Amino acid sequence: MSGYYKHHVFFCCNQRVNGEACCNDHGSSDMRDYAKGRVKALKLSGQGQVRINQAGCLDRCAVGPVMVIYPEETWYTYADNNDVDEIINEHLLNDRVVERLKI
Repeated sequence: MSGYYKHHVFFCCNQRVNGEACCNDHGSSDMRDYAKGRVKALKLSGQGQVRINQAGCLDRCAVGPVMVIYPEETWYTYADNNDVDEIINEHLLNDRVVERLKI
């Protein structure tokens, strides 16, 4: 393993104040909190495992909400906890890309 984390997940949690579309309009901060809790509950967090972070604008507003997982540079969109669970179960646990949510 070349990095500190096996998977580093960034949720765009940007909130625009001028009324333009943004990921946080779709509950991205809540989804980040949910993912962080699930990863901790599954004992996947920490060095050599998974890190969940929030990010500012990732400039993919038109397809938001979005997250990106490194080092693979895999971009996902999601609608709810079920989508986030699928990404955790497939990508983070089993190293399989969730094609239906990939952007």
